[in-house]
This record gives sequence, structure tokens and C-alpha cells, in this order.
Amino acid sequence: MTAKRSAPDFILVIITLLLLTIGLIMVYSASAVWATYKFEDSFFFAKRQLLFAGVGVIAMFFLMNVDYWTWRTWAKMLIIICFVLLLAVLVPGIGMERNGSRSWIGVGAFSIQPSEFMKLAMIAFLAKFLSENQKKITSFKKGLFPSLGFVFTAFALIMLQPDLGTGTVMVGTCIVMIFVAGARITHFGLLGLLGVAGFVGLVLSAPYRIKRITSFLNPWEDPLGSGFQIIQSLYAIGPGGLFGLGLGQSRQKFFYLPEPQTDFIFAILAEELGFIGGSLIILLFGLLLWRGVRIALGAPDLYGSFLAIGIITMVAIQVMINVGVVTGLMPVTGITLPFLSYGGSSLTLMLMAVGVLLNISRYARY
Repeated sequence: MTAKRSAPDFILVIITLLLLTIGLIMVYSASAVWATYKFEDSFFFAKRQLLFAGVGVIAMFFLMNVDYWTWRTWAKMLIIICFVLLLAVLVPGIGMERNGSRSWIGVGAFSIQPSEFMKLAMIAFLAKFLSENQKKITSFKKGLFPSLGFVFTAFALIMLQPDLGTGTVMVGTCIVMIFVAGARITHFGLLGLLGVAGFVGLVLSAPYRIKRITSFLNPWEDPLGSGFQIIQSLYAIGPGGLFGLGLGQSRQKFFYLPEPQTDFIFAILAEELGFIGGSLIILLFGLLLWRGVRIALGAPDLYGSFLAIGIITMVAIQVMINVGVVTGLMPVTGITLPFLSYGGSSLTLMLMAVGVLLNISRYARY
């Protein structure tokens, strides 16, 4: 780029670091009991999350200084690498299985989740396609079909693991990007019907997904099975009241709510910090999305705009799904809460995405 760079969005940096700091505190608070029981080290998960955060913050500040057009140049290569990794995950001896899903590749004492990085690679690739073919996007054959072809190929590979949650976030993000690019409402209507039919098919094809839907509708139907997590999550949120039980004072983390430091960390936060604490987190995410929208609107070109839209949409969808699941408004999907939930791949990916957003902000015209 030949445009003059300015300082990055300082407010976005502060919001991100605030969420990250709160996340580190809550990971320790939520995991200390389980970590002591399993590893005889109350800081086990907290130390690992701190390491992930360090790697992620370094990546964020590095990418903040890398011209975002670099992502356009390398988009095809990145998407190919991610496709190869998604295939590698399915190979016995390479892919690691956890909780019935083969989504990880072991790297020494750690593991990476390729589907997480596919989300950012797909955003970069789709932003390139849309910026180069915006005039064709109203055509189903020349615009919409090719763009969705890449997305659903990646979705199919992710579903082979299977990982419906990550796949849903990726597809939802890409659909918003395509819609913003100018795709016709009529095309989306037809695809919506097909999408609903496909989703129903995916649910019916796996008994555990059917149980998740039925437990969402009535968790007390199977309180010790498929409804257990959501019941325990609500038991955590309810006693929290307005101000919470106090930091570190959660009762549900004492082996009631399984692995509370991961997807259900918001429940522990609401239990310990109450409605006020939960609302503060939602407010911080709202401010982060506001800064992201501002950057997208001020981006100097279509690629930067689509890239920013994709990133903020990805964050927004994950927050809505995670909080919806934890509060019983949506079926359990296994989606992390950005910047707060324990998980190396998810945290690193989100901080990398913010780094890209910060670089776009350096060229944005407000």
C-alpha cells in the first residue's frame, strides 16, 4: 500500500487487553479446583492460558504492523494450507480425538485446532474474492455459487471431525460478508430454505445432536445426561444475582459444571461477578464491535472493508452463540467465548484477527 499509515485504533487495543486480562483471571478462578484435582497444580490451566495469551499478543502486535494487503496476496496459499490441515486431522495417528471430535493435531505438549485458523483464512480468501468480483455477486452462477462453493467445501471437512459449532460460525460469517457485498435477497431466501433443510439433516444424522436439541427444549428431561451442562450453568447464573458471590467464590466449579474454564466460563463469571459483571463483559464486546464497524466503514478499499466486516462478524457470532448457550437460549454447540474461554487455538486466532483489524485501522479514513 502506498497510503500513509497512522496510529492504530488505541481504544480497540485497550478493549482487547481488558477482555484478555479478565479472561486470564476467570480461567484461573474457574479452573483452579479441577486443575488441583487432576494435575495437583491450581495454576495448570492458567499458566497455559497465559502462554497462549503471550503468543497471541505478540502475533497481534506483529500483524498490526503487517500491511493487510499481505493477506490478499497470500489468501490462496493460506486456504490451501488450512484445507490440508483439515484433511490431516482426519488421519488416524495425526488427528487427536477429544469428546468425540477429531479436531486437533498434536504438537509436542500442545495441540492446534486447524478449523479455528480456517475461519480467518476463509475470511481473508472470501474478502479477496468479493472485492475482485463485487459486480458479479448479484449473479448466482458467476458470483454467489463460486463464493459459497469454497465455504461449504471447508464446512464439509469441518463436519467430518465433526465440529458443528466452528462450522456454523464460519458459514454464518461468510454469509454476512456475501450479503454485505450485495448478493440478492431472493438468492438468500432460496439458500436459506436449503440451509434449514441441511441443518435439520445434520441434526437428525447424529443422535447426540438430537439430544442437544431436546435438552435445549427441556433440559430436565435428561438432567444427568444431555441436559446436565445447561442445568448446572443456570444453577451458576441464578445465585450470582446482581453483584455475584465474589471473585473465586463459585460453587458450581466444584465438579458440578464440567470443565467450566472452557465454553461455560461466562456462567462462572456471572456466578462470581453477578449481573453487573456479565453486563460489563457484554458492554466490552459491544464496544469492540463498534470500533470494528467504524474501521470497516473507514477502510480505504473494498478488500479492507470486507476483511474487517468478516472479523467483527466472526467475533459477534461467537459471542451471541456462547452467551446464548450458557443462558439456555440456544442448544449446546461447543463454541468458546472470545478472549475469555480457555483454549490456545481459539485465543491465538482471535488476537491475530484483532491484529489484522488494527492494521486496517491504520489506513482507515474516519
